[in-house]
Amino acid sequence: MTGRVMTRKDFLFTSESVTEGHPDKMADTISDAIVDALLAQDPYARVACETLLTRGMVLVAGEVTTTGWADIRHLIRETVRDIGYVRAKFGFDAETCGVLVAIDDQSPDIAASVYRGGPEEIDRLGAGDQGMMFGFACRETPTLMPMPIHLAHRIARRLAEVRKTAEIPYLRPDGKTQVTIEYQDGKPVRVHTVVVSAQHREGIPRETMEEDIIGKVIRPVVPAAMLDAETRYLITPSTQFVVGGPQADTGLTGRKIMVDTYGGYARNGGGALSGKDPTKVDRSGAYGARYVAKNIVAAGLAECCEFQVAYAIGVPEPVSLALDTHETAVVPESVILEAVKKVFDMRPGALMRDLDLRRPIYKQVAAYGHFGREDLDLPWERTDRADELRSRVG
Repeated sequence: MTGRVMTRKDFLFTSESVTEGHPDKMADTISDAIVDALLAQDPYARVACETLLTRGMVLVAGEVTTTGWADIRHLIRETVRDIGYVRAKFGFDAETCGVLVAIDDQSPDIAASVYRGGPEEIDRLGAGDQGMMFGFACRETPTLMPMPIHLAHRIARRLAEVRKTAEIPYLRPDGKTQVTIEYQDGKPVRVHTVVVSAQHREGIPRETMEEDIIGKVIRPVVPAAMLDAETRYLITPSTQFVVGGPQADTGLTGRKIMVDTYGGYARNGGGALSGKDPTKVDRSGAYGARYVAKNIVAAGLAECCEFQVAYAIGVPEPVSLALDTHETAVVPESVILEAVKKVFDMRPGALMRDLDLRRPIYKQVAAYGHFGREDLDLPWERTDRADELRSRVG
Protein backbone atom coordinates (compact mmCIF):
# COMPACT_ATOMS: atom_id res chain seq x y z
CA MET A 1 0.00 0.00 0.00
CA THR A 2 1.39 3.40 -1.01
CA GLY A 3 3.12 5.28 1.78
CA ARG A 4 2.69 2.56 4.40
CA VAL A 5 5.01 -0.22 5.48
CA MET A 6 3.05 -3.42 6.09
CA THR A 7 4.47 -5.73 8.75
CA ARG A 8 3.03 -8.96 10.07
CA LYS A 9 0.66 -6.93 12.27
CA ASP A 10 -0.01 -4.36 9.54
CA PHE A 11 -2.33 -5.82 6.95
CA LEU A 12 -5.52 -5.47 4.94
CA PHE A 13 -8.47 -7.82 5.49
CA THR A 14 -11.65 -8.06 3.41
CA SER A 15 -15.08 -9.58 4.09
CA GLU A 16 -18.27 -9.61 2.04
CA SER A 17 -22.00 -9.71 2.62
CA VAL A 18 -24.95 -10.12 0.26
CA THR A 19 -28.53 -8.87 0.38
CA GLU A 20 -31.59 -11.07 0.85
CA GLY A 21 -32.22 -10.78 -2.90
CA HIS A 22 -28.97 -12.56 -3.79
CA PRO A 23 -29.92 -16.01 -5.16
CA ASP A 24 -27.90 -17.91 -2.53
CA LYS A 25 -29.50 -15.90 0.26
CA MET A 26 -32.93 -16.42 -1.28
CA ALA A 27 -32.24 -20.16 -1.05
CA ASP A 28 -31.17 -19.87 2.61
CA THR A 29 -34.24 -17.80 3.46
CA ILE A 30 -36.65 -20.23 1.81
CA SER A 31 -35.05 -23.18 3.59
CA ASP A 32 -35.23 -21.45 6.97
CA ALA A 33 -38.81 -20.32 6.35
CA ILE A 34 -39.71 -24.01 6.05
CA VAL A 35 -37.78 -24.85 9.24
CA ASP A 36 -39.62 -22.08 11.12
CA ALA A 37 -43.05 -23.07 9.80
CA LEU A 38 -42.62 -26.65 11.01
CA LEU A 39 -41.00 -25.78 14.37
CA ALA A 40 -43.88 -23.39 15.06
CA GLN A 41 -46.24 -26.39 15.07
CA ASP A 42 -43.90 -29.15 16.22
CA PRO A 43 -40.86 -28.13 18.32
CA TYR A 44 -39.43 -31.63 17.83
CA ALA A 45 -39.67 -31.51 14.03
CA ARG A 46 -36.60 -32.88 12.27
CA VAL A 47 -35.91 -30.85 9.14
CA ALA A 48 -33.13 -30.87 6.57
CA CYS A 49 -34.11 -29.03 3.41
CA GLU A 50 -32.09 -27.54 0.58
CA THR A 51 -33.28 -24.97 -1.93
CA LEU A 52 -32.04 -24.44 -5.47
CA LEU A 53 -33.10 -21.45 -7.56
CA THR A 54 -32.53 -20.84 -11.21
CA ARG A 55 -34.20 -18.85 -13.94
CA GLY A 56 -37.96 -19.02 -13.30
CA MET A 57 -37.81 -22.00 -10.92
CA VAL A 58 -37.48 -22.99 -7.25
CA LEU A 59 -36.67 -26.55 -6.22
CA VAL A 60 -36.83 -27.63 -2.56
CA ALA A 61 -35.57 -31.08 -1.61
CA GLY A 62 -34.82 -32.71 1.71
CA GLU A 63 -35.90 -34.89 4.58
CA VAL A 64 -38.55 -34.00 7.15
CA THR A 65 -40.18 -35.89 10.00
CA THR A 66 -42.87 -33.96 11.87
CA THR A 67 -46.39 -33.99 13.23
CA GLY A 68 -46.87 -30.51 11.75
CA TRP A 69 -47.79 -29.45 8.25
CA ALA A 70 -46.96 -26.52 5.98
CA ASP A 71 -48.15 -25.49 2.54
CA ILE A 72 -44.59 -25.39 1.26
CA ARG A 73 -45.44 -24.12 -2.22
CA HIS A 74 -47.38 -21.19 -0.76
CA LEU A 75 -44.58 -20.56 1.75
CA ILE A 76 -41.99 -20.42 -1.03
CA ARG A 77 -43.98 -17.87 -3.04
CA GLU A 78 -44.65 -15.78 0.06
CA THR A 79 -40.95 -15.73 0.94
CA VAL A 80 -39.91 -14.73 -2.58
CA ARG A 81 -42.56 -11.99 -2.52
CA ASP A 82 -41.32 -10.64 0.82
CA ILE A 83 -37.76 -10.48 -0.54
CA GLY A 84 -39.00 -8.25 -3.36
CA TYR A 85 -39.17 -10.34 -6.54
CA VAL A 86 -42.70 -9.36 -7.54
CA ARG A 87 -42.32 -8.38 -11.18
CA ALA A 88 -41.03 -10.29 -14.17
CA LYS A 89 -38.81 -7.33 -15.15
CA PHE A 90 -36.86 -7.92 -11.89
CA GLY A 91 -35.82 -11.24 -13.42
CA PHE A 92 -37.97 -13.39 -11.10
CA ASP A 93 -41.61 -13.29 -10.07
CA ALA A 94 -43.13 -14.89 -6.97
CA GLU A 95 -46.46 -15.41 -8.69
CA THR A 96 -45.27 -17.06 -11.88
CA CYS A 97 -42.08 -18.92 -11.00
CA GLY A 98 -42.18 -22.71 -11.15
CA VAL A 99 -42.10 -24.47 -7.76
CA LEU A 100 -40.99 -28.08 -7.31
CA VAL A 101 -40.99 -29.84 -3.92
CA ALA A 102 -39.22 -33.16 -3.33
CA ILE A 103 -39.32 -33.81 0.41
CA ASP A 104 -39.18 -37.26 2.02
CA ASP A 105 -38.92 -38.74 5.52
CA GLN A 106 -35.70 -38.52 7.50
CA SER A 107 -33.49 -41.59 7.34
CA PRO A 108 -34.51 -44.06 10.09
CA ASP A 109 -30.81 -44.72 10.75
CA ILE A 110 -30.19 -41.06 11.57
CA ALA A 111 -33.38 -40.84 13.64
CA ALA A 112 -32.40 -43.90 15.68
CA SER A 113 -28.92 -42.48 16.30
CA VAL A 114 -30.15 -39.10 17.48
CA TYR A 115 -33.12 -40.07 19.63
CA ARG A 116 -32.24 -42.86 22.04
CA GLY A 117 -34.79 -41.94 24.65
CA GLY A 118 -37.64 -39.51 25.31
CA PRO A 119 -37.33 -36.01 23.86
CA GLU A 120 -36.55 -34.48 27.27
CA GLU A 121 -33.71 -36.87 28.03
CA ILE A 122 -30.84 -34.52 27.27
CA ASP A 123 -28.16 -37.00 28.20
CA ARG A 124 -29.51 -39.45 25.61
CA LEU A 125 -30.03 -37.01 22.74
CA GLY A 126 -27.13 -37.59 20.36
CA ALA A 127 -25.62 -35.23 17.82
CA GLY A 128 -27.43 -35.25 14.49
CA ASP A 129 -24.18 -35.65 12.58
CA GLN A 130 -20.44 -35.65 13.00
CA GLY A 131 -18.42 -32.50 12.40
CA MET A 132 -16.58 -29.58 13.97
CA MET A 133 -17.92 -26.08 14.55
CA PHE A 134 -16.13 -22.83 15.37
CA GLY A 135 -17.23 -19.79 17.33
CA PHE A 136 -15.38 -16.48 17.39
CA ALA A 137 -15.48 -13.14 19.17
CA CYS A 138 -13.16 -10.12 19.38
CA ARG A 139 -13.21 -6.55 20.66
CA GLU A 140 -13.07 -4.81 17.28
CA THR A 141 -16.76 -3.82 17.38
CA PRO A 142 -19.49 -3.40 20.03
CA THR A 143 -21.05 -6.67 18.85
CA LEU A 144 -17.71 -8.45 19.42
CA MET A 145 -17.48 -9.29 15.72
CA PRO A 146 -14.59 -8.64 13.32
CA MET A 147 -14.93 -5.20 11.79
CA PRO A 148 -14.83 -6.22 8.08
CA ILE A 149 -17.87 -8.53 8.25
CA HIS A 150 -19.64 -6.25 10.74
CA LEU A 151 -19.53 -3.30 8.34
CA ALA A 152 -20.23 -5.41 5.24
CA HIS A 153 -23.46 -6.65 6.88
CA ARG A 154 -24.50 -3.17 7.97
CA ILE A 155 -24.05 -1.81 4.45
CA ALA A 156 -25.97 -4.75 2.94
CA ARG A 157 -28.88 -4.27 5.35
CA ARG A 158 -28.94 -0.55 4.61
CA LEU A 159 -28.93 -1.29 0.87
CA ALA A 160 -32.07 -3.40 1.30
CA GLU A 161 -33.65 -0.74 3.51
CA VAL A 162 -33.29 2.12 1.03
CA ARG A 163 -34.71 -0.15 -1.69
CA LYS A 164 -37.77 -1.15 0.34
CA THR A 165 -38.51 2.40 1.50
CA ALA A 166 -37.91 3.75 -2.05
CA GLU A 167 -35.32 6.18 -0.69
CA ILE A 168 -33.35 4.98 -3.71
CA PRO A 169 -36.26 4.04 -5.98
CA TYR A 170 -34.36 2.43 -8.83
CA LEU A 171 -32.76 -0.38 -6.81
CA ARG A 172 -33.77 -4.02 -7.22
CA PRO A 173 -33.37 -6.92 -4.76
CA ASP A 174 -29.96 -8.41 -5.63
CA GLY A 175 -26.85 -6.88 -4.15
CA LYS A 176 -23.39 -7.52 -2.72
CA THR A 177 -21.11 -5.55 -0.42
CA GLN A 178 -17.43 -5.89 0.44
CA VAL A 179 -15.34 -4.02 3.01
CA THR A 180 -11.56 -3.92 3.30
CA ILE A 181 -10.17 -2.78 6.65
CA GLU A 182 -6.62 -1.58 7.22
CA TYR A 183 -5.03 -2.92 10.39
CA GLN A 184 -2.02 -1.39 12.12
CA ASP A 185 -0.36 -3.27 14.96
CA GLY A 186 -3.24 -5.74 14.75
CA LYS A 187 -5.93 -3.08 15.29
CA PRO A 188 -8.46 -1.78 12.73
CA VAL A 189 -7.67 1.86 11.97
CA ARG A 190 -9.55 2.78 8.78
CA VAL A 191 -11.76 1.60 5.96
CA HIS A 192 -9.50 1.06 2.98
CA THR A 193 -12.07 0.08 0.30
CA VAL A 194 -15.84 -0.35 0.08
CA VAL A 195 -17.40 -2.25 -2.82
CA VAL A 196 -21.17 -2.16 -3.39
CA SER A 197 -22.76 -3.91 -6.35
CA ALA A 198 -26.47 -3.09 -6.45
CA GLN A 199 -28.99 -4.40 -8.95
CA HIS A 200 -30.72 -1.45 -10.55
CA ARG A 201 -33.18 -0.31 -13.17
CA GLU A 202 -31.75 0.14 -16.64
CA GLY A 203 -30.57 3.58 -17.66
CA ILE A 204 -29.36 4.89 -14.29
CA PRO A 205 -26.25 7.10 -14.71
CA ARG A 206 -23.17 5.87 -12.85
CA GLU A 207 -22.72 9.28 -11.20
CA THR A 208 -26.24 9.07 -9.74
CA MET A 209 -25.62 5.61 -8.32
CA GLU A 210 -22.30 6.58 -6.81
CA GLU A 211 -23.73 9.69 -5.16
CA ASP A 212 -26.79 7.86 -3.81
CA ILE A 213 -25.04 4.76 -2.50
CA ILE A 214 -22.12 6.59 -0.90
CA GLY A 215 -24.37 9.24 0.63
CA LYS A 216 -27.45 7.21 1.56
CA VAL A 217 -26.08 3.70 2.14
CA ILE A 218 -22.41 3.75 3.16
CA ARG A 219 -21.97 6.93 5.18
CA PRO A 220 -25.07 6.45 7.40
CA VAL A 221 -23.80 3.10 8.74
CA VAL A 222 -19.99 3.31 8.66
CA PRO A 223 -18.44 5.31 11.52
CA ALA A 224 -17.18 8.61 10.14
CA ALA A 225 -13.89 8.19 12.00
CA MET A 226 -13.14 5.09 9.91
CA LEU A 227 -13.52 6.94 6.60
CA ASP A 228 -10.96 9.36 5.22
CA ALA A 229 -9.97 11.08 1.99
CA GLU A 230 -8.09 7.98 0.85
CA THR A 231 -11.01 5.55 1.32
CA ARG A 232 -11.80 3.98 -2.02
CA TYR A 233 -15.41 3.45 -3.17
CA LEU A 234 -16.23 1.01 -5.98
CA ILE A 235 -19.93 1.27 -6.79
CA THR A 236 -21.24 -1.42 -9.16
CA PRO A 237 -17.80 -1.77 -10.77
CA SER A 238 -19.18 -4.16 -13.42
CA THR A 239 -20.46 -1.09 -15.37
CA GLN A 240 -24.11 -2.10 -14.88
CA PHE A 241 -26.11 -4.64 -12.84
CA VAL A 242 -29.55 -4.82 -14.42
CA VAL A 243 -29.94 -8.60 -14.68
CA GLY A 244 -29.74 -10.15 -11.21
CA GLY A 245 -31.19 -12.70 -8.86
CA PRO A 246 -31.91 -16.25 -10.10
CA GLN A 247 -32.13 -14.96 -13.67
CA ALA A 248 -28.42 -14.19 -13.59
CA ASP A 249 -27.05 -16.85 -11.26
CA THR A 250 -28.14 -20.11 -9.65
CA GLY A 251 -28.84 -19.96 -5.91
CA LEU A 252 -28.18 -22.77 -3.46
CA THR A 253 -28.67 -23.22 0.29
CA GLY A 254 -25.46 -23.08 2.30
CA ARG A 255 -23.21 -21.55 -0.32
CA LYS A 256 -22.50 -18.36 1.67
CA ILE A 257 -21.27 -19.82 4.97
CA MET A 258 -18.46 -17.25 5.28
CA VAL A 259 -21.09 -14.52 4.97
CA ASP A 260 -23.18 -16.34 7.59
CA THR A 261 -20.34 -16.53 10.13
CA TYR A 262 -17.19 -14.39 10.45
CA GLY A 263 -16.34 -13.30 6.92
CA GLY A 264 -13.31 -15.56 6.72
CA TYR A 265 -11.66 -13.85 9.70
CA ALA A 266 -11.94 -17.03 11.79
CA ARG A 267 -11.97 -20.68 10.82
CA ASN A 268 -15.18 -22.36 9.68
CA GLY A 269 -16.21 -25.98 10.14
CA GLY A 270 -17.71 -26.12 6.67
CA GLY A 271 -21.28 -27.10 7.54
CA ALA A 272 -24.14 -24.90 6.37
CA LEU A 273 -26.44 -23.46 9.05
CA SER A 274 -29.66 -22.83 7.12
CA GLY A 275 -32.33 -25.40 6.38
CA LYS A 276 -31.66 -27.48 9.49
CA ASP A 277 -33.45 -28.06 12.78
CA PRO A 278 -31.33 -27.65 15.94
CA THR A 279 -30.59 -31.37 16.35
CA LYS A 280 -28.17 -30.77 13.49
CA VAL A 281 -24.99 -29.66 15.22
CA ASP A 282 -23.94 -27.65 12.17
CA ARG A 283 -26.53 -25.23 13.51
CA SER A 284 -26.74 -25.72 17.31
CA GLY A 285 -23.00 -26.38 17.70
CA ALA A 286 -22.10 -23.23 15.76
CA TYR A 287 -24.46 -21.16 17.91
CA GLY A 288 -23.10 -22.74 21.09
CA ALA A 289 -19.51 -22.08 20.03
CA ARG A 290 -20.24 -18.39 19.37
CA TYR A 291 -21.99 -18.20 22.77
CA VAL A 292 -18.86 -19.53 24.50
CA ALA A 293 -16.41 -17.33 22.58
CA LYS A 294 -18.46 -14.17 23.09
CA ASN A 295 -18.79 -14.74 26.84
CA ILE A 296 -15.04 -15.34 27.17
CA VAL A 297 -14.29 -12.00 25.51
CA ALA A 298 -17.10 -10.20 27.36
CA ALA A 299 -15.68 -11.54 30.64
CA GLY A 300 -12.38 -9.81 29.88
CA LEU A 301 -10.48 -13.08 29.78
CA ALA A 302 -9.14 -12.42 26.27
CA GLU A 303 -9.21 -9.76 23.55
CA CYS A 304 -10.30 -12.37 21.02
CA CYS A 305 -11.22 -16.03 21.16
CA GLU A 306 -11.81 -18.82 18.66
CA PHE A 307 -13.59 -21.81 20.19
CA GLN A 308 -14.01 -25.23 18.56
CA VAL A 309 -16.41 -28.03 19.41
CA ALA A 310 -16.61 -31.37 17.59
CA TYR A 311 -19.20 -34.16 17.64
CA ALA A 312 -19.79 -37.76 16.55
CA ILE A 313 -23.22 -38.74 15.26
CA GLY A 314 -25.45 -40.21 17.94
CA VAL A 315 -23.09 -39.28 20.80
CA PRO A 316 -24.27 -36.58 23.25
CA GLU A 317 -20.89 -35.53 24.63
CA PRO A 318 -18.58 -33.53 22.32
CA VAL A 319 -15.52 -35.49 21.22
CA SER A 320 -13.34 -32.39 21.73
CA LEU A 321 -13.30 -28.79 22.90
CA ALA A 322 -10.50 -26.34 22.11
CA LEU A 323 -9.88 -22.61 22.22
CA ASP A 324 -7.31 -20.22 20.81
CA THR A 325 -7.05 -16.66 22.12
CA HIS A 326 -4.22 -15.66 19.77
CA GLU A 327 -1.99 -14.87 22.76
CA THR A 328 -4.46 -12.32 24.19
CA ALA A 329 -5.61 -14.31 27.24
CA VAL A 330 -5.04 -12.80 30.68
CA VAL A 331 -4.70 -16.28 32.23
CA PRO A 332 -3.53 -19.57 30.71
CA GLU A 333 -5.88 -20.90 28.03
CA SER A 334 -6.05 -24.22 29.88
CA VAL A 335 -7.58 -22.41 32.87
CA ILE A 336 -10.20 -20.74 30.65
CA LEU A 337 -11.06 -24.07 29.01
CA GLU A 338 -11.60 -25.74 32.38
CA ALA A 339 -13.93 -22.90 33.36
CA VAL A 340 -15.82 -23.28 30.08
CA LYS A 341 -16.40 -26.97 30.80
CA LYS A 342 -17.97 -26.07 34.15
CA VAL A 343 -20.11 -23.18 32.90
CA PHE A 344 -21.33 -24.45 29.50
CA ASP A 345 -23.00 -27.76 28.65
CA MET A 346 -22.16 -28.36 24.99
CA ARG A 347 -24.32 -31.46 24.53
CA PRO A 348 -26.82 -30.82 21.69
CA GLY A 349 -29.84 -31.34 23.92
CA ALA A 350 -28.45 -28.94 26.52
CA LEU A 351 -27.72 -26.30 23.89
CA MET A 352 -31.28 -26.58 22.61
CA ARG A 353 -32.55 -26.14 26.17
CA ASP A 354 -30.20 -23.35 27.26
CA LEU A 355 -30.49 -21.34 24.03
CA ASP A 356 -34.17 -22.18 23.48
CA LEU A 357 -33.52 -23.38 19.94
CA ARG A 358 -36.70 -25.42 19.34
CA ARG A 359 -38.67 -22.43 18.09
CA PRO A 360 -39.13 -20.49 14.84
CA ILE A 361 -36.25 -17.98 15.01
CA TYR A 362 -34.20 -18.92 11.97
CA LYS A 363 -35.65 -17.16 8.94
CA GLN A 364 -34.65 -13.80 10.46
CA VAL A 365 -30.96 -14.75 10.45
CA ALA A 366 -30.87 -16.36 7.00
CA ALA A 367 -29.57 -13.07 5.56
CA TYR A 368 -27.16 -10.49 7.03
CA GLY A 369 -25.40 -12.94 9.33
CA HIS A 370 -26.22 -15.35 12.14
CA PHE A 371 -23.85 -13.59 14.55
CA GLY A 372 -23.38 -10.06 15.82
CA ARG A 373 -26.97 -9.09 15.04
CA GLU A 374 -27.57 -5.95 17.06
CA ASP A 375 -31.07 -5.69 15.53
CA LEU A 376 -32.25 -9.02 17.01
CA ASP A 377 -32.40 -10.59 20.47
CA LEU A 378 -30.65 -13.87 19.75
CA PRO A 379 -29.89 -16.16 22.71
CA TRP A 380 -26.41 -17.11 21.49
CA GLU A 381 -25.49 -13.42 21.38
CA ARG A 382 -26.11 -12.87 25.08
CA THR A 383 -23.24 -12.45 27.53
CA ASP A 384 -25.11 -13.75 30.56
CA ARG A 385 -22.39 -16.27 31.46
CA ALA A 386 -19.52 -13.77 31.55
CA ASP A 387 -19.67 -13.14 35.29
CA GLU A 388 -19.75 -16.84 36.11
CA LEU A 389 -16.80 -17.50 33.80
CA ARG A 390 -14.81 -14.71 35.41
CA SER A 391 -15.64 -16.08 38.84
CA ARG A 392 -14.58 -19.61 37.88
CA VAL A 393 -11.28 -18.35 36.52
CA GLY A 394 -10.73 -16.23 39.63
